[in-house]
Amino acid sequence: MHDAYLLFLILAFTVFMFVWGRYRYDVVALISLLLLVVFGLVPSEHAFLGFGNSAVISVAAVMVISAALIQAGLVDQILKFIKPYMVSPLILMATICVLGAVLSAFINNVGALSLLMPVAIQSAINAKISPSKILMPLSFATILGGMVTKIGTPPNLLISSYRENLVGQPFTMFDFTPTGLSVALGGLIFMVLLGGWKLVPERRKASSDTAELYQIHDYITEILVPENSPVVGMERKELENLIEGDFSILSLIRGRKKRLSVGPNEELLANDILIIEASHEDLNQLISKGKLDLFHGELVSPASLRSKDIDTVEAVVTQGSRVLGRSWQRMRVRSRLGLNLLAIARAGKTLKQRLNHVNFNPGDVLLIQGANEDLQENIVNLGLVPLAERNINIGFKRSMLLPFLLFFVGILLSAFQILPIEVSFTMVVVAMVLMNIIPMRQVYKSIDWSIIFMLGALIPLGNALKTSGGAKMIGNTLLSMTGGSSTILVLALLLIITMTLSDAMNNAATAVVMAPVGADLAELLHMSPDPFLMAISIGASCSCLTPISHQNNTLIMGPGGYKFFDYMRLGLPLELIVLVTALPALYFFWL
Repeated sequence: MHDAYLLFLILAFTVFMFVWGRYRYDVVALISLLLLVVFGLVPSEHAFLGFGNSAVISVAAVMVISAALIQAGLVDQILKFIKPYMVSPLILMATICVLGAVLSAFINNVGALSLLMPVAIQSAINAKISPSKILMPLSFATILGGMVTKIGTPPNLLISSYRENLVGQPFTMFDFTPTGLSVALGGLIFMVLLGGWKLVPERRKASSDTAELYQIHDYITEILVPENSPVVGMERKELENLIEGDFSILSLIRGRKKRLSVGPNEELLANDILIIEASHEDLNQLISKGKLDLFHGELVSPASLRSKDIDTVEAVVTQGSRVLGRSWQRMRVRSRLGLNLLAIARAGKTLKQRLNHVNFNPGDVLLIQGANEDLQENIVNLGLVPLAERNINIGFKRSMLLPFLLFFVGILLSAFQILPIEVSFTMVVVAMVLMNIIPMRQVYKSIDWSIIFMLGALIPLGNALKTSGGAKMIGNTLLSMTGGSSTILVLALLLIITMTLSDAMNNAATAVVMAPVGADLAELLHMSPDPFLMAISIGASCSCLTPISHQNNTLIMGPGGYKFFDYMRLGLPLELIVLVTALPALYFFWL
C-alpha cells in the first residue's frame, strides 16, 4: 500500500512536468525512471529493460520506414495528380483530410502531416480560403487515421505489446481497424461533411501573392542602423512614428551591451542593432524608409532575399528536430551549412534575445536563407519541415515502388503472424539499407530519439503501477464511481479519463500509464482485457484540445497562426464525436 501511494506521487510529479513543459518529455521520463529506482519501486537491474521492449523497436522501425516512403516520391506524384482538382473548399477539405487519415494509418502521422502541409497551404490559397481553416482539420485527420492500424500511432504499438505481456499474444495488424475506422470515419464526417472545419478561426488571410504565400504575421528580426541612415540621432519614439505600420522594439544592442528596455527618449546611434517584432509588410516599409539593413546584410524583401543562386525558405521546428532546445550559434549552422537565420516567428511570445542565441521550441517558424543547390536538403537534415513544396526528392535514386513493395511485404509478414511486427519491420529497414534505398546515416536521422527514450524510460512506470497495486486501486475507484453495473459506463469513464490525460501529456506516455489500469479493471470485472485496452488506445490517440497534446498540433500552430485555445473550438466537439462513435464500436466488436 505504501508503495502504491509513493508511486502516485511520482506519477503526479510526472504529469505535472509534462503539463508544465519546462523540460523535454524524454528528460521528464528519465527523471521519473530514476525516482522509481531510487525509491525501490523498480529494481535497478530492471531499470532499462523498457528500451528492449518490442514496442520501442517497432516505433523506431516505423519511423525509418515512414521517412523512406515519404521521400521515395510516389506520394508526391499522387499529390501532383489530384492537386488541380482541389479548387473548392469542400473538395479540398475532403481530399486533404481523407488522404491525411489514410497515410497516417500506415506511416508516422507526423511524417504524413509534414508531407501534406505545404500542399494544403497552397491549395487553400488557390481555393481562396485561409490556410488556418485547413491546417487544424488536417492535423486532426492524421491523428484519427493513426487509430486504424497497429502501426498507425505509438499508443497502438504499446497497447499491443502490453497485451502480449498480459495474455501471451499481441494484437494483430488490423485488430484496431474495426473500432479505429469507425471513430476515424465519424470524425471525418463531422469535420468535412457536417462543416466542423468552419469552427476553426481564420487566423491567416488567403492571398494569391506567391511571394507572400508562406509569410507568418509577426517576425522577430535584427536590423542594423547604418551610418548613413536618417534614423541615426532619432529617439525611439520618433522611430516608432516613422511609418504608419505597427512594430515593437524589443531590445537594443550597442557594442557588447544589450538593453532589454529601451526608453522613449533613447537616442539611436550608428551601428546599433535593434531587435524588432513586426509583420513582413511593416518591416519592409521600416527598412526602406529608415534606410536600415537586416543584420546579416540583406534587406527583407522577396527580391533581395532571393537570387539565381540564393533563396529563402520558411520551416517549422518539429518535436524531433536536431535544433530543438538549441540555438543557431550553438549548432554552428551558419559556418557548417552556410544557412543564415533571418527571422523567427513564435506564436504568442516575444523574444528579446539575439536571433542566433534563441533556443528553439517546437512550432517555431524560422526564415532561413541559403544556397539554392542544397537549401532544402540541409533544412530536412536539421529535422525542420519546410513550408514550401519540394521540387526534388532528396537522397533517393531507386524506383519509387521498391520501398513500398518492401513495406507491403513487412505488413503481410506481420498481418499473417508469420513474424512479429518488430522483426518484420526491422527486416524491411535492413533490406532498404542493403539495397541503397536509404543510407545508414539517414536511418539514425529518421528516428525521433526523444520518443524512443521517453518510451524506454516510462515502460517501467507502467509495470510498477501493476506490481505496486496502484492500477488496481485506480480500477476500484473507477468501479465505485460507476457502480460497476454497466460495462459501457465503465468504458466511457475510462475513455474520458484517457482522453483528458492524453490532452495534458504525450499520447504514448498516456498509453503506458493507463494500460495497467485497463487490465486491472478487466480483472475486477472478470472480463477479457481487450475492450478496455482498445478504449485506452483510442483515448490515448485522441489528443485534440491543445497545441501541446500532440506533435502535429504543435507543428501547425505557427503556420496556422493559431492561439492556444483555438484548438478547443474544433477539438472539443470532435472528442465528443469520438466518444459517441467509439462506445458503440467497442460494444459491437469487443463485448
